[in-house]
Amino acid sequence: MTEIISTLVYTGIGLGVFMVALVIMEVSTKFSITQKITDEGNIALAIVIASIIASLGMIISSAIR
Repeated sequence: MTEIISTLVYTGIGLGVFMVALVIMEVSTKFSITQKITDEGNIALAIVIASIIASLGMIISSAIR
């Protein structure tokens, strides 16, 4: 039972870090990342954001272990 609770806690922490990182990226740029990707179809920006998300996931995963 404690393993399930531990997993849920770490999942919540990881999702929180992801959301904070995305908000910081959105606020710190001069343009809207969401608008550039969805409306203008900027695939290069989408790849950069995806690589940032993947690297954050690796960092959080190694920090949990």
